[in-house]
Amino acid sequence: MTSPFRRFPGATRVALTLGTSAWLAGCATTAPADTASALTRPDKPAATPPAPAPRPTYGAFGVDTSGMSPSVTPGNDFFRYANGQWFDRTEIPADQSSIGMFSQLAREADRRTREIIEEAARSDAPAGSELRKLGDLYASFMDEAAIEARGLTPLAPELQRIGAIADRRQLAAALGDTLRADVDALNMGRVTTDRLFGLWVSEDLNEPSRYAAYLFQGGLGLPDRDYYLSEDPKFAEVRQKYEKHVAALLRLAGGAEPEAQARRVVALERSIARVHWSQVDTRDVAKANNPWPRAQFAQRAPGLDWDTWFSAAGLGQQREFIVWQPSALTGIAKLVGGEPLQTWKDYLTFHALARAAPFLSRAFSEESFAFHGQVLSGLERQRPRWERAVSITGEAMGEAIGKRYVAKYFPPEAKAEADTMVRDIIAALDRRIDALAWMAPETKARAKEKLTTLQVGIGHPEKWRDYTGLEIRAGDAYGNHERASRFETQRHLKKLGGPVDRAEWFMVPQLVNALNSPQQNSIIFPAAILQPPFFDPNADPAVNYAAIGAVIGHEIVHSFDDVGAQFDARGKLANWWTKEDAARFKAAGQALVAQYNAYRPLPDASVNGELTLGENIADLAGLAIAHDAYTMSRGGKETPAIEGFTGDQRFFLGFAQIWRRKYREPSLRRALLTDGHAPSEFRVLTVRNLEPWYQAFGVTPGQTLYLTPEQRVRVW
Repeated sequence: MTSPFRRFPGATRVALTLGTSAWLAGCATTAPADTASALTRPDKPAATPPAPAPRPTYGAFGVDTSGMSPSVTPGNDFFRYANGQWFDRTEIPADQSSIGMFSQLAREADRRTREIIEEAARSDAPAGSELRKLGDLYASFMDEAAIEARGLTPLAPELQRIGAIADRRQLAAALGDTLRADVDALNMGRVTTDRLFGLWVSEDLNEPSRYAAYLFQGGLGLPDRDYYLSEDPKFAEVRQKYEKHVAALLRLAGGAEPEAQARRVVALERSIARVHWSQVDTRDVAKANNPWPRAQFAQRAPGLDWDTWFSAAGLGQQREFIVWQPSALTGIAKLVGGEPLQTWKDYLTFHALARAAPFLSRAFSEESFAFHGQVLSGLERQRPRWERAVSITGEAMGEAIGKRYVAKYFPPEAKAEADTMVRDIIAALDRRIDALAWMAPETKARAKEKLTTLQVGIGHPEKWRDYTGLEIRAGDAYGNHERASRFETQRHLKKLGGPVDRAEWFMVPQLVNALNSPQQNSIIFPAAILQPPFFDPNADPAVNYAAIGAVIGHEIVHSFDDVGAQFDARGKLANWWTKEDAARFKAAGQALVAQYNAYRPLPDASVNGELTLGENIADLAGLAIAHDAYTMSRGGKETPAIEGFTGDQRFFLGFAQIWRRKYREPSLRRALLTDGHAPSEFRVLTVRNLEPWYQAFGVTPGQTLYLTPEQRVRVW
């Protein structure tokens, strides 16, 4: 599930796979004293068993009937009918920006992961082994006393290098050295970075048999350009608080004039924001397909010493790049050449501090949380330190954890059951393509070719990543993070010029998520999502098909949403549509855009139908084919009622309950600007377009959610 945010999670662009700002919100400060700072020995952390997660009370068929509001008419408010009592009685935990089924399951995965990591930390594994690295990495962040004692010392060499910058060539070298492989437009949906530019190494849009190096706009400390440019008083207030935050970090680092430095930094970032592309333009893959020869960068984007930058970034041998947002890159390069050198040094100093703050002493980490956690996400309290340590360890060595997670929690039977359901849902889409009256035979043939060559990954990758070259030092929290970041970037750089790995995974098994990779023509379902309430071999089939089945359908359909439909069976950006079929498909998409533009999660903020189009297509068609597969699984037989609910009622309730979710307002506002997914309540409302939902609940004209047959959007 993703699109230029091709992720499926209920956790906004939120809590499952995070960009820098959101990640900082979860990791920025030291934890309260009750959070296992009991790890006083970095090599032998004490195991504190995590408390079990509270769970809903499910009925006999896998739906939380106690969380429903039966007095609500389904045709007036289906989300509240399915989730009203849960919503009313559920409080968002003080250390979370939202709560729902995905975040609750993710916390369970974190607890399991913690046990795995702490077992590694307690082991007597030899130095340099994968187990020892896992344990030392985790324990180094948990050792608060050592981190406090070191203060700013871990960052001192980097700050000294920034302070020594004397000319534009040295500035270009410093900027190039900060480049990381920290964006991914089409798999993980990460399109923002606080570094000046972002690097993505993936299959070439124009020739998927080779890798390409993609460059993205970056450089902002706030989540999106609108935070800098909007005249809305709420964003103006955030900007004021951001400038104070910049000054506070610079003051903690001994800046001579932190307020003046902060004004310069924020003004520079606002200039960068002015040349940034919007989120909607960024998800336009055809517009983003801009191959630039290396030799033309100086001419096309003057202002930055590109030869020096490429060399410092480790890209000195790369002859061609695909520039995702060319006017942004040109505008940023002009600023590098035109803004005062001291302003850029202030900028680099602040961003070095901001990235390091979670790994530094309490004063730095608390200031970071105060802004990223409280102001941007509305959090009241920091996550427990062990949860942040799990996140940090997973970022650095996710597959090392993953193979142990799979061995302990993902039996082969679960993989076999999920594989059967995937085949059923693919077959349902195949039949649906055959039945499309509006699609020409030649377009159908190309669609079916793409469907039959779709790769499916379930549970875990076949080949695990090698962490031999990653250096982890006991007691060096920031250094470990920095080396892991460079190690991951080097892994991506080594792909350039080598053979394409069509079996690469972009998610770790312990992640509660799923994805579609249009360049691989593949879908991936990590082990952690293949468990209750999404998937339970013993549950009512109606609920399984509605929960994990809708997830599976969603990912399959991403190969055929407004972005995925631009890629052929090989993963090449190529048109395989007749002109007439393409026009009909686009018209259906625009009808869905209009439907979602009308939803207002907040009195002064609407869903962006263009930004969320790919996810909305995947929700709609994914649920439709999941229902088709459920119907076919019954073999023409009626399913008996359970606790008074028919099979189709149980199906749609199961779907609505996986999307139960409650948000804090700052988090919701950020999601509306930056997240390719609509808020969960409105994802549930895709049922308005499906005839079986009307029949299941007797929805009639005059009810709030009723759409005439002509108004119901049909895609695939």
